[in-house]
Amino acid sequence: MGLLISFSAIGQNGNLSGYVLFDNNTPALGASIVLSNETMKKDISTGISGEFIFKNLDYGDYTLEIHSLNAKPKTVYTKVDANTNTINVVLELTDHQDLQEVLVQTKTKKRKIEDEGFAVNVIETKEASIRNIQTNELLNTTVGVKIRQNGGLGSNVQYSLNGLSGSAVRIFIDGIPISTYGSSFSLNSIPPSMIKRIEVYKGVVPGHLADDALGGAINIVLHNSTKTNFNASVSYGSFNTLQTSVNGLYRFDKSGFTVKASGFHNYSDNDYKVWGGQVKVTGLGGVQTPITARRFNDAYRSTGGMAQVGFTNVTWADQFFIGMTASDDYKEIQHGAFMTIMPYKNRYMESDAMLSNLTYKKENLFTEGLDVSINGLYGKRNRVVSDTLAWAYAWNGERAIDYEGNEYQYSWGSQQEKEEYGSILNHINRNVASIRTGASYALNKHHKVLLNHVYSSIDRKDRDDYASDLENTFTGTRELRKNIFSATYELSAFENKLKASVFGKYYQQKTINIDPYVDQSTGEIQDDITRANTINEGYGFAFSYAIHPNITILTSAEKAIRLPNETEVFGNDGDNVVANPSINPEQSKNYNFGFRLGTFSLKKHDFTFATNLFTRNIKDRIGLPIERTPDEVLILYENQGHGTSKGIDAQFNYTYNKNFAFNFNLSRFDLKVVNRGVEIDVPNTPFFTMNSNLRYSLNNMFQKHSALNLFYTLYFTDEFSYIPPQGNNTTGNEFFNVPQQLAQDFGFSYAFPNQKFVVSFDVKNIFNEALYDNLRVQKPGRAFYLKLNYFINKS
Repeated sequence: MGLLISFSAIGQNGNLSGYVLFDNNTPALGASIVLSNETMKKDISTGISGEFIFKNLDYGDYTLEIHSLNAKPKTVYTKVDANTNTINVVLELTDHQDLQEVLVQTKTKKRKIEDEGFAVNVIETKEASIRNIQTNELLNTTVGVKIRQNGGLGSNVQYSLNGLSGSAVRIFIDGIPISTYGSSFSLNSIPPSMIKRIEVYKGVVPGHLADDALGGAINIVLHNSTKTNFNASVSYGSFNTLQTSVNGLYRFDKSGFTVKASGFHNYSDNDYKVWGGQVKVTGLGGVQTPITARRFNDAYRSTGGMAQVGFTNVTWADQFFIGMTASDDYKEIQHGAFMTIMPYKNRYMESDAMLSNLTYKKENLFTEGLDVSINGLYGKRNRVVSDTLAWAYAWNGERAIDYEGNEYQYSWGSQQEKEEYGSILNHINRNVASIRTGASYALNKHHKVLLNHVYSSIDRKDRDDYASDLENTFTGTRELRKNIFSATYELSAFENKLKASVFGKYYQQKTINIDPYVDQSTGEIQDDITRANTINEGYGFAFSYAIHPNITILTSAEKAIRLPNETEVFGNDGDNVVANPSINPEQSKNYNFGFRLGTFSLKKHDFTFATNLFTRNIKDRIGLPIERTPDEVLILYENQGHGTSKGIDAQFNYTYNKNFAFNFNLSRFDLKVVNRGVEIDVPNTPFFTMNSNLRYSLNNMFQKHSALNLFYTLYFTDEFSYIPPQGNNTTGNEFFNVPQQLAQDFGFSYAFPNQKFVVSFDVKNIFNEALYDNLRVQKPGRAFYLKLNYFINKS
């Protein structure tokens, strides 16, 4: 640390931060700020609390130009002559401004990312943060994204990008793979109020997210404001669903010492009604009667938090934090992979995690243009799966009866209908580590080089309390080590009209299986050690060219690799997954070509349109077996062979006077795989989806300086089958079809005049439609939720 201080003392630079407020003392969210002097020009948009910060500015005089569609533009002058400089600006509110009067020829962070050439969508969470909406629901409205969820809150979730799903899509939190945190820390655990933006990369993933993301990546960027703030929210609604979150930060301005913490608690009975399919009760003589039932063994609870201490905006670091992350969850299991006629009772799993973390970030380290970041995690993750009840149960929540009307037990002594399993109280204990390092150097404003590396490891030991001591003695241990390196070159030319990125990636994964056995010659216990080492290379590019300020062409391509994950290789009893140590890496050659038109402005009307054509040529695709039957409860991931995905995304946005907004998007693709020499549609995949959103804002409603926002969302999913075609005979195939679905949500939020308190109300699935997803598992019907938000921000 002393070395860093001695080097950073060479330059004379400081940070300029502050808040932009309206003259009614409310924050100017999304205001554009242009900072300039004789030699440079930078731009930024204010955050949810009106906050902004410019880092590493040379000492001297600067001009700030502030623009907002809700107020008159303002120009102020300031000086940077210390490590920390603060200025607050107050804008004069007006009824409205003509768009041409406040048009600023700068780009927001969202637009800059979308102009880099990748097939990427950037989701801003300003509105969602005050609503009863989960992060997964927010993603589900995004073009090309489909959330595959097996039920209600806390159920297993997979993310599909242009048809590629599961582990082909990687999830990151500030560039750190979310899998490191364990199952008790998921996207639904992170309230939108903690999220600054979400970046969705489809097919081609930039080098700085160094990971084996074959189908795409979702990067959750959390708020990193260093201003003192506090936010708390509580939501309650149908199915006894309670969701709470709290997060805050306090910074000592003089020393830069910073403390930040966040926490969440979620609970739901998930006792929503289900019907159709195998939701039946078997009576005397084996007569099966369809019923409408409530799920009775599906409760979910999760609790977690993070605490960090360190320094921000000091000479030797923009951010330096050490801290702890802890989480715990409990999930009851209602059935196996399919909703079979015999549901589970008292089968559940619990998991917890305790991880230490370190974060270091510094722009212009040692020299102008050199940025460095380090993120590290180390700790333990544990999981317990319990299945010890032998009694059989029916969908009415009562014990099942046989032909003669007698209650009966499973002979194997557990709910999972496989005799070789029996009663289990299975423990999976993991030691996990991950470190991600990144360095970038801007040679000048046209050329930039980036180097990134990520290392992750998992040491896993299983134990079953229902097994004998001898059996547990011979339970093996599993180890997985992964290294991924990437190098990127970025070019900006022709007055920033041309942007190009070329990158290469190196993948290495090692698995170690250690299985004890008795040496017959000596009678001693020995270890049978099996090692596998996989090495692959990938590469790609992204290119964009603005042929007009409002017309941009984008294209990208990548040879992508996806290494089998821990669950696919070693199995997981809690998710009904069996091991497949011989599974191979998945490869794909991904191509994107698209264009974006807009934003076009006509008085108070704004329009944008974007589309992307894509193709994915897949080798050794990893997925569920093509041939499956609805009575199966176990999952085996395997290489399905070669496949292709081709399709189109399109999105249209319209706003009027910044009060009314309309968004429409669609995604249509074909995903095929060769099965027994015949090319077929991949089962259990929705090929055509559409989403639409409406928003209308009313200011000064009921009270002066208040804001009422109305929201409406529509989701359409076309019919698809969860089994492959069975030849020319299609009789009875409708039993295996997931029907066409149309879901509609409505909600409103009301911000009180001081902007510190917001109340919102949402109705999900207004018309109580039967909605399904993976393998026709039914999702919740109509539901109502009320949410309260409270904000405190230090100006």
